[in-house]
Amino acid sequence: MNRHPLRVAFLAIAGLFLVTDFSQAEDLKKIAAAIDGYRFEFPCKDPMPENPKPGADGVSARATDDPATNDKFTDVRKFGGEPGKRYKVTLRVRGVVEPMMYKDGQMEGEYFYIGGTPNNATYNIYQLTVSSPESHFFFNRQDKVGHRIFTIDYTATIEIEGGATLTFHGDGQNGRMITNFLKLVVPEVAPAPQPYNGQFIQLNVTDVAEVK
Repeated sequence: MNRHPLRVAFLAIAGLFLVTDFSQAEDLKKIAAAIDGYRFEFPCKDPMPENPKPGADGVSARATDDPATNDKFTDVRKFGGEPGKRYKVTLRVRGVVEPMMYKDGQMEGEYFYIGGTPNNATYNIYQLTVSSPESHFFFNRQDKVGHRIFTIDYTATIEIEGGATLTFHGDGQNGRMITNFLKLVVPEVAPAPQPYNGQFIQLNVTDVAEVK
């Protein structure tokens, strides 16, 4: 079958633009490699029982006898990109968590919280702090706490300046947690199809765009 030369040329050019756009998008996603795949993890100290008790809490594997370190962890990483340029980063947030309350910030959706401070002294905190523009975010916001465990799967978009410092912080506060007594599994997120023995949040970058 013969094709018109102009149509063939148009298709070739269109294909080139699609490949170029895809390549540029992938290059921008590499800027956020420090976030992509990061996991907050609060493992349980004891093995998961065959038939967990509903609402059960347990000892965190991160529990220590030192209040300065008890059930806490902090990871510091560097965001890519060019200093002076700002990027919109879209995160997919998935995990198995207990509820936590926050205050004096801005609620976005059911679980994402911008700014503010923790508003409870015992439940698990999941926090990301960005040095520029100076901001911080929480990922498991609820209106009230309790012996509940649930899965999360949502997206949130934040702005980060090139070269900014990223601080990932988890704080179980009291060395205990609500266990994964429902044996909840997040599809396509390890250790699926097995339930995670504890709580976790995994961040994945789905899109990065330069703020013009």
